[in-house]
Amino acid sequence: MDYNTSRDRLEMPEYGRNVLKMVEQLKTIEDRAKRTEQARAVVKVMEILNPQVHNQENYEHKLWDHLYVIAGFDLDIDSPYPCPSPEDFDTKPVPLPMKGTRIRAAHYGRNIEKILDLIATEPEGETKTALIKSLAIYMRQQYLIWNKDSVADETIFQDIEKLSEGRITVPQDISLTKISEKANFSRPNLGINLGGKNIRSRKNGRKQNRKKVQ
Repeated sequence: MDYNTSRDRLEMPEYGRNVLKMVEQLKTIEDRAKRTEQARAVVKVMEILNPQVHNQENYEHKLWDHLYVIAGFDLDIDSPYPCPSPEDFDTKPVPLPMKGTRIRAAHYGRNIEKILDLIATEPEGETKTALIKSLAIYMRQQYLIWNKDSVADETIFQDIEKLSEGRITVPQDISLTKISEKANFSRPNLGINLGGKNIRSRKNGRKQNRKKVQ
């Protein structure tokens, strides 16, 4: 068997191996005029096989460039466009800018660190205390999503002071509201919404219906 894995790599896989064979056959034509005529026919085939190219500007120019790429930039024809340079297709991707510092607590996220920075600049008083309490409640929710079923208030307070690098001291008289027994801190995106209904909920409903029937 002649598998693709044993063949030469396709430079333009969107056109397929048959177009590569056409181009290889094209290069064997000795008459330049005939070779150019056949090259135009191959470009037409490429346009049919890759209709998405019409969404690009100067798509005809791109098709001829692709023809040269498939031919290994070795094609002597009277093209309406000059043969491109191999360097034009050897550009490296632009690196994405990354954050300079790592997230100190991944289960809280980077936004928590930014909020802590803002609270640290707030003068001492009722407003700052209220902000700390609101943040602690939110951090407890995030903690319960990614860690375990319960967490002590003191653990959250210690995390606030640690993540703020000592710039925030949680007042001694702060206590968090009690968590309702009905509260659900399931991880996000574990259910799929289709038509406004959760697939997991629908499956659970079907299981309950089966039990009633039995």
